[in-house]
Amino acid sequence: MFTGDKPETQLDTAINKAYRDLDSHPVGTEKYVQTLDAIVKLHKMKEDEKPSEVDKNTALIVGANILGILLIIRHEHVNVITSRAMSTLIKPK
Repeated sequence: MFTGDKPETQLDTAINKAYRDLDSHPVGTEKYVQTLDAIVKLHKMKEDEKPSEVDKNTALIVGANILGILLIIRHEHVNVITSRAMSTLIKPK
């Protein structure tokens, strides 16, 4: 059902074309160096295209808030919840 294969983007197509073009030039020629520089630039563009990772501090705040919500819900089963309990959650910035 899920193959994990992503469709090839135009950037991937350009990288593959540059690699094929690189094979057609002898090593050390000016055309070879130009193609190699183009490949480096294309790979940098591909790296910039990737989404950034989630900051560890943000993940920690979200986890702490979820834990706090779960504790409040658990407490609600045992006792009546007051309006002051919701003010203990950390506000996102």
